[in-house]
Amino acid sequence: MKGTVLYGPRDIRFESRDDPKIVEPTDAVLRLAATCVCGSDLWPYRGLQPIDGPTPMGHEYCGVVEELGSAVQSITPGQFVVGSFATSDNTCPHCRYGYQSACAHREFMLRAQAPFLRVPQADGTLVATPGGAPSADLVPSLLACSDVLGTGWFAADAANVRPGATAVVVGDGAVGLLGILSAKQMGAERIIAMSRHDKRQKLAREFGATDIVAERGDLAVARVKDMTKGIGADSVLECVGTKESMMQAIKSTRPGGHVGYVGLPHGVELDGQQLFYSHVHLHGGPAPVRRFLPKLIDLVLNGAINPGKVFDLVLPLDQVAEGYRAMDERRAIKSLLRT
Repeated sequence: MKGTVLYGPRDIRFESRDDPKIVEPTDAVLRLAATCVCGSDLWPYRGLQPIDGPTPMGHEYCGVVEELGSAVQSITPGQFVVGSFATSDNTCPHCRYGYQSACAHREFMLRAQAPFLRVPQADGTLVATPGGAPSADLVPSLLACSDVLGTGWFAADAANVRPGATAVVVGDGAVGLLGILSAKQMGAERIIAMSRHDKRQKLAREFGATDIVAERGDLAVARVKDMTKGIGADSVLECVGTKESMMQAIKSTRPGGHVGYVGLPHGVELDGQQLFYSHVHLHGGPAPVRRFLPKLIDLVLNGAINPGKVFDLVLPLDQVAEGYRAMDERRAIKSLLRT
């Protein structure tokens, strides 16, 4: 088969790779219905995260089970499944506490920007859609559950969003936009989206944003304080991963409030004394998507949410390089790749 390989900064190729096969008895091989480019893929694409030689890319996926290892019991060939970007056995102590992305047997998925994919720990990683294969129009939203929606949901969960809360979302990429959707689902009364891009602002409002703030850094913090009568927000979702975005999130939060941080950090260092006196709760990390998958799949299938709207560019898989370019140049929010 052919799949996506990153050779170096802005050097994406779609080339021949070995077909995936069962290696361990806990494996599954999927025929993918769709995959996509993640914002975190842009870090190595831009040369800001080193790679050790040619690297297969992709970690978001959904599709049909083609083959199973002998130990897999919870899914069957022919089922349509959604999996997490981090594998999990779903039985270790970390998994039982709901942090499957810290599983004792975790592997971070790669190689998903291809027509077929091997998934380790299939029993604990994959969730089948009830009632058979979904209609084609639901595939983008189910694909979003695999990472970008699950990560936005975790940002809201970690930020302790509650009914009636004021939430701020730092970052208007796909994760930030779906963080808005998640905060709305969790009952936030006011959702302030940080964005300076018209198309993203429009989608933010569709997903539930009540206010838009275009400023950044301390100017953005001042706007939030002004909008909250000098208090700050109850919950802030940090969905970027830079020092500036993290400090903006912390400073925008009221004493006793919560920051949920899910942006992959690059160059983030915090001032311990400043953090000490902020009285802000911090919680985040790689999203335990597997914890949320059953609920998110149910919300999608019942028509309660349509996270697939974040995919504003759809390409055949062999045009994956254009998908990366479009996101890198901010011509697209998120690129979906049809296999």
